[in-house]
Formats: sequence, structure tokens, C-alpha cells
Amino acid sequence: MVMAAAALEQHVIPDHHTLMRKRPSIVETLIHPSDENAPQPVNPKKLIGEALHQRVEAIDHELCDAGEEDTFYVADLGDVYRQHLRWKKNLPRVKPFYAVKCNPDPKVLKLLSELGTGFDCASKTEIEQVLSMGTSPDRIIYAQPCKTNSYVRFVKSAGVKQMTFDNADELYKIAKLYPGAELFLRIMTDDTSSLCRLSMKFGAAMDTTESLLSLAKDLSLSVVGVSFHVGSGASDPMAFFQAVRDAHTVFQQGRDYGFAMRTLDVGGGFTGDTFEDMAAVLDGALTEFFPAGCGVDIIAEPGRYYVSSAFTIACNVIARRTVEDPTLDGKGYMIYVNDGVYGNFSSIMFDHQNPIAKILRASGQTLYNTPIANPVPIAEGVEYSVWGPTCDGIDRIAESIRFDAILDVGDWLYFEDMGAYTKCSATQFNGFSNAHDVIYVCSEPGAEALIRL
Repeated sequence: MVMAAAALEQHVIPDHHTLMRKRPSIVETLIHPSDENAPQPVNPKKLIGEALHQRVEAIDHELCDAGEEDTFYVADLGDVYRQHLRWKKNLPRVKPFYAVKCNPDPKVLKLLSELGTGFDCASKTEIEQVLSMGTSPDRIIYAQPCKTNSYVRFVKSAGVKQMTFDNADELYKIAKLYPGAELFLRIMTDDTSSLCRLSMKFGAAMDTTESLLSLAKDLSLSVVGVSFHVGSGASDPMAFFQAVRDAHTVFQQGRDYGFAMRTLDVGGGFTGDTFEDMAAVLDGALTEFFPAGCGVDIIAEPGRYYVSSAFTIACNVIARRTVEDPTLDGKGYMIYVNDGVYGNFSSIMFDHQNPIAKILRASGQTLYNTPIANPVPIAEGVEYSVWGPTCDGIDRIAESIRFDAILDVGDWLYFEDMGAYTKCSATQFNGFSNAHDVIYVCSEPGAEALIRL
């Protein structure tokens, strides 16, 4: 591993901020395949592992300055690129508008912009971030049914026309502040099988859509489409079928009122592990109700689908407490790491996630992606509970997990699939930082070429 790390170091390109400061708030480095002139297949795990190793090996927890052993990420932009190709293969008619709220990482947004995606934004800050990359306003949908008045005035000045609504009060607001907007009527869906249900907060019931369209007509507004969202982390493919069927009904209503209905927004809810199943049902529903050539453009708002698997997080063990318990095989341990549910593990509380700890480094050895890094079954190994650094008792990452190795202060854990609803909702509770370093690697030459334009 030492030799691998030494070789990798030759291909780390810091920006000028990195050269000027000892430790930047965000590490803007890009680690890339070694031979640009003749790109070779890259093993993503190897690339991520080398970046993790290089970082943790350089930290001596006995001598380092305060904060140098902080949590950090490794993000593989090649993973995002592969997810985009996967999307285009399975849903070629559907243009993705990435949900910025999921992870507004600037390198991710830049790559997706270069790939030609649109962006689903829900606030002034998100819209400004996307526009600052030079993205055209027509590649943004302001997908927030409950908009702040000043934000509506802002998007009008910025030229962002597409936005959603789901109630009469919002129509009156838009008629007053931005009558030239292009509106999508967001309808309610059955999201009972989703990790995060949204229909309890957003979406017009089907028995109200006709009256809302009538009001929009009376207010001389322009309704151009229908949107829906089956809930974040959806698990029932039929939710897409039912929602597309309902959207078709609303399209007919809109056309009856004289609206030029031209776009269907099928929202988000896509996850990497069920994507092909979801895409097959969605594609079938689109073929039935909105066939190719019908004059309707299809867009979507994927978020976690693009970024969840691209980010790995590394956390340092900052404290250990021995637990003498007669129910254990001898003893167990409470270990405390420098991140938790008030930080990048907020997904445990807000997104119903269950991040699985693995051992990155123990007893001076890097164990990433080796058998000993993985948890072992119940009744084997040593039992641990994993806790965050704050003084709050709910700050627990894992109630019980077992490893063969004995972990101690200064060792490191890593957690995969940490790109969605993690750092975007981290707080500074108890005075802990919510701005952690990101080391970018790229396992796809095509993505590297785009991001370095």
C-alpha cells in the first residue's frame, strides 16, 4: 500500500488555494488515471482505497493539530458519470433534472452540467449556484410548490420560468409576482412505500385539479405541464404507473381549458439498487399514456440515484469506552467517532438510512476493501456500539456491530454510499464543523475530460 500511495501522490493536482493554505475547508484535488494520452481501465475501489490510505496514513493522532484528523470524503466522479450512462440506457426519453438539494457538491453539479442535465432547484441559493456555472435558466425548474415571495421576484429577474404549484393561493401569488411563468401542476401520488413521503405536504388531489386549471385560466396564467413525485427512495414501481396514468388525465383537462400542455415531470424516487425495475415500469407507463411522437417532453428529478454510491466517508475513532457486560463474550466497547447524526450522518434521522461501518485503518494497517474490514455475524468477533461526538444521547450511528479486530483511539472507520442527504443537512451543533474536506477521484476518463474543461 505504501508503494501504491507513493505512485498515487504523483497524480494529485492541488489548486492554487491548496498551495496557499495548510488545510483548505474543501480539498479541491482531482486524482485521476495515470496516463491521459492512453486511458486505461480504472478500478474504482482501488482508486478510492488509495486516496483514503494516502490521507489517513499521513495523520498521527498523537501529534496532529486540532482538526487535522477530521472526517473527510472521497468522491468518485466516475461513479456519477456511470449513473448517467445507466440512466440514458434505461430511460432514453427522460431528461434528468438533478435534484440539487440531495447533494449540492460543486464538482458534481459541474459534471452534470457538462453532461447536459437540467436541475431541480427549491431555493434562491440553489438556483444561484446552478446559474453561476453558466447554466441556462431554461435548464432549471423551480420545483417548490410553496415559494417565498422574494424568491419568485428573484427567479423572474434571473429568467427562470419553469415552476410548480399545487393550490389556489400559489396561483394568486404567481399571478401577482410572475404572470409570465411556465407552470406545472403538481399532483398527489401514492407514496406509502417510499422512504420519505412527500404527498402529505405537496400535491393537488385529483378531485381538485380541474378547478385549479380553471382558476389558472381565469388568471391568464400559462400551465405547460404536470409534475408528480412518488416519494424519495420509492420501492413500489407501480407508484410510477399510477402517477403517469393520473398525469395523463390532468393533461386532458389542461388541454380542454386551452393550455399548451407540453411537458411531464415524473419527479424523483429513483434508487441505484432498484433502478432497472423502476425504469421498466415507468417506461412502460410512458409508452402507454405518453407514447413517443405525442409532442410531450418527459423530464425527471433524480437525486440520490446520481450521488449516493459516489461518496465514501472516513471517520476517526476519538474515544473508546470498555463495557463489562455478562451478556457479552467477555467485554465490548463503545467507540466514539468525530461525526454523527448532527453531522454527515443526519441521513439516519432524516432519510431513514442505516450506514454500515467498515474498518479503514487499525493497528497501523489500512484495511479498506479487505475481508477483515467488514462486520462479522452475531456471536462472532467483538461487539461495538458507534457514537457521534456531541453531548446528545441520540447521537448514535450503530447500536451494535461486531468486528474481528480490536479498535482503539486513532483508528479509522469508513462508510460507503454516503452521497445523498448527508453533508447537505449536516449542522454545527455543539460547535462541530459541517464543512468537511472532499477528495475527488475519477474512475472514468470521459468524466475527467468534462470536469477539467
